Amino acid sequence: MTELNVQRWDLVVVSVILFVSLLAFIAFRRRADWQSHGIYTAFIIALFAEMFGIPLTIYFVSSYFNWLNFQDGFLSYMDTTGMPIGLVITSLGMLLIVVGWKRIYRGSGGLVTEGIYRYVRHPQYLGFILITGGWLIHWPTIPTPLMWPILVVMYYRLARKEESIMRERFGEEYLEYADRVPLMIPFWRYKK
Repeated sequence: MTELNVQRWDLVVVSVILFVSLLAFIAFRRRADWQSHGIYTAFIIALFAEMFGIPLTIYFVSSYFNWLNFQDGFLSYMDTTGMPIGLVITSLGMLLIVVGWKRIYRGSGGLVTEGIYRYVRHPQYLGFILITGGWLIHWPTIPTPLMWPILVVMYYRLARKEESIMRERFGEEYLEYADRVPLMIPFWRYKK
C-alpha cells in the first residue's frame, strides 16, 4: 500500500527525468514541436510531484467526500486496478516511442513505411498519449485529467502539421502512404 506521509522528492526527480528523456527519441524541427512536448513535461511533473511529493488530490478528495481511506477506495483502486492497467498502457506507449524512433533513425532520410509505420503514421505521438493515459489511469490526480485532453489535442495538431511537411517533402509517395495507413489509431480510417 502507498505511504502518503513520506515525501520522496528523489523519486519525483528520477521519474520526471526518466519519462521526459523519452523526448530524446523525437526530432524537434520547429518551435511548435516544443509546445506539445512542454505540455507532456508539465503533465509528467504534475503527476509525479503528487505521486511521490505532496498528494494533494488524495487529501482533498478524501476529506471532501469522506469516503476514501487507506484500505478501501482510491488507494485500493490504484493498487489493484489502476496500477496493472496503467502499467500495460504506459509500457505500450514507451515501446511505440522506441520502436518508432529506431525505424526513423535507420530510415536514412527516406520515407519510412515499414515496421510500426505499417500500422500508424505517428507511433511516437501515440506513444506519448498512451504513456500519459496509462499514468492517468494508474494515479489520477486533479491536474492530470484537466491536462490530458489538452495534451491529446496538442499531439494531434502536431501530427497534422507534420503531415503537411511530409506531403511537401515526399509528394505523391506520401499521399499514397497516408491513404493506406491511419494517422495514429490502427485500423481506424480518418475521413479527410
